[in-house]
Amino acid sequence: MSEAIFTMGIDVGGSYIKGVILNYSGNSELVDKKVEKIRKLNPAVVATELIDYLLEKNNLTYEKDITYLASTGEGEMVQRKTGHFYSMTTHARGGKFLLENAKTVVDMGALYARAIKINDRGKVLDYQMTGQCASGSGQFIENISRYLGLAIEEVGEISLQANDPEIPSGICAVLAETDVINSVSRGIDTANIIKGIHLSIASRIVRLITKLKAESPIILVGGMAKNAGMVEAVKELAAEHKHNYEIVTHPDAIYTGAIGAAIWGGYRYNKLREKEVMQFRTQE
Repeated sequence: MSEAIFTMGIDVGGSYIKGVILNYSGNSELVDKKVEKIRKLNPAVVATELIDYLLEKNNLTYEKDITYLASTGEGEMVQRKTGHFYSMTTHARGGKFLLENAKTVVDMGALYARAIKINDRGKVLDYQMTGQCASGSGQFIENISRYLGLAIEEVGEISLQANDPEIPSGICAVLAETDVINSVSRGIDTANIIKGIHLSIASRIVRLITKLKAESPIILVGGMAKNAGMVEAVKELAAEHKHNYEIVTHPDAIYTGAIGAAIWGGYRYNKLREKEVMQFRTQE
């Protein structure tokens, strides 16, 4: 039986830090996972505590058991990382892990959204992404949720109850927030306000996959992919635009970048080990 090769992936995002442990031996297997909200804390401290928690929970030590700790996103601040990987490549590979036959990965994060076309090995072929306008991001949904007195976990299901969505301006966050405030003052139902916000963001995502000439299946990943209302809004608008896309998500969608980082970390570890073996043989 081959020795277990454990890698870790840490994805530092705009609102959350996600961490996973992967058994990279043979077929990659997700061992454990954890997500922490950054809030107003020091992300480096949150990342360290998350790493320590996962190691202790699984009776592993960093020095003896973890062959590679890979960071991604804003992960340069992860203190014990072995290496860092570009976020687009980690989300591409992580999306392939979650959906083996995926052709397009759509990362819907706190700061922006991007659509990534991939090949059979999870390599990036092409991509399109939004600008960092807050009204098109997960952070905007969080801000509006707080204004409406809702927990972020509630907004998806509330959105699904809408019957007449009130779509805010998509120009910028300031105007969109003003539209939401006006909608509240006019007595617009909360579900219709939330659904309108979801449709506004979804319209940007559908434009991305249209411009990319995306191929199915499409997997939605990132924090917003946990939001059932957001996923439904993307599917709804894609159908309205006559796109015959197969659009899915996954329960572990928020961990996509961390999973991809752990996989790339294992790949790099094996390559370095192969190089060392070759160098040793040439010296014999």
